[in-house]
Amino acid sequence: MKMASRFKVISLTEAAAERVREIMSNSATPLAGLRIGVKNGGCAGMSYTMDWAETQGPHDDVVEEKGVRLLIDPKAVLFLFGTQMDYQQSKLSSGFVFNNPNQTAACGCGESVAITPVGQDAVHAS
Repeated sequence: MKMASRFKVISLTEAAAERVREIMSNSATPLAGLRIGVKNGGCAGMSYTMDWAETQGPHDDVVEEKGVRLLIDPKAVLFLFGTQMDYQQSKLSSGFVFNNPNQTAACGCGESVAITPVGQDAVHAS
């Protein structure tokens, strides 16, 4: 089992951590954490992925913060480095929001983004 990173790929606001804890506590099956990743697709090129994970993958990067365990897809680490995950509610919608310093563009529908991965030297400097 991989240990937590020496650097934090992603952080959570208290609102995001509270919502993740709430959802996990209502799960009918035990969960290892929330898996975060990115995939190709959408009009801007990429989109964020979130899946409840019953097991931790052998290469997942683990971030534990505010009582929440995030499992970061290893292919997404360089795209997510420095990201803050938030949970926002308004009168018409609610959902998780990614404040990603590596994001260079977003589509009008809000479903996809363009992300430039950080360089290896930036990761090692943290």
